[in-house]
Amino acid sequence: MNKRRLKMAVILWMILLCTGCTSGNSLKEKDSTMKIGITIYNQYDTFISSMVQEIMGYSQSMEEEKGMKIVLDIVSAAGSQTEQNDQVEKFVENEYDIIFVNLVDRTDPSFIIEEAKSAGIPVIFFNRELVEEDMERWDGLYYVGAVTVEPAVMQGEIVVEAYEKNPSMDKNGDGILQYVMLEGEAGHQDAIVRTEQSVATIEESGISLEKLGYGIANWDRSQAQTKMLELYKESGERIELVLANNDDMALGAIDALESLGIHKGQWPAIVGIDGTAVGMEAVKSGKMIGTVYNDAIGQARALMDIAYRLFQGEKVGEKYFRLPHSTITQENVMEYE
Repeated sequence: MNKRRLKMAVILWMILLCTGCTSGNSLKEKDSTMKIGITIYNQYDTFISSMVQEIMGYSQSMEEEKGMKIVLDIVSAAGSQTEQNDQVEKFVENEYDIIFVNLVDRTDPSFIIEEAKSAGIPVIFFNRELVEEDMERWDGLYYVGAVTVEPAVMQGEIVVEAYEKNPSMDKNGDGILQYVMLEGEAGHQDAIVRTEQSVATIEESGISLEKLGYGIANWDRSQAQTKMLELYKESGERIELVLANNDDMALGAIDALESLGIHKGQWPAIVGIDGTAVGMEAVKSGKMIGTVYNDAIGQARALMDIAYRLFQGEKVGEKYFRLPHSTITQENVMEYE
């Protein structure tokens, strides 16, 4: 089924500074009001911003469909777990009905869990999965995300398919793809899995790889540009492939190559993960050979649907809700608009 391209028409900082904003200000007051506190790890993450935008849009549709009012309080923790703890504490003090948490530190949810549990307020974690032992600490905890290993495998498959169609990716003709890796934050589960499994998938296909270097860029485009400049200074035209844990870092690699004035025909193959709007534009233009679609729309809607069920007093027995990925290349990118 075709998916529409994610729209980025709403300026992100305006969304995140809108504390206590409601979805649909022109709606008349309804008898039923669901208040949701939402804290995200970083306002500059393109994929998370697309989820926030979709949550806002879908909540407006739900208001009309369900005949209710939905209040969204959206804040950013700016990479600080302490700040995020304080934000959740305020949500609890203000007696919100549901709390959505995109964890800063997936290994440190204890304060949030205990605060919510003591107040009886359900928490739906999303995108950054906490460890299973923490999820089992209370029945009021849920997780919405994607299948963890799947995007890494698909990223590797994109490279394999591209290499089979175009063996000239091996620019020096030595039968080995020399690559660099742009990784998310150190110790993050997704970064570890995406780094290891993408490489394993390529090697299992029979393609030989040589790692020239890596850079930890914390999912960030500007940090990835800096890291790519460093990697190119070290290895230069020997780099034949750039594997990036997300689209923002893949785009940072592109920014670096463009800033060096290197002709696109001389670029290494670049592949990302997330299927963001800007990532798909890069695929369409041929600057990236592909990306893996992470369903921000589906995940945002799952968050709101679960929240509504909980608000209605329905028992939600399942704790984990995972949506599948799909690959995007130049051959099918138009289907995702």
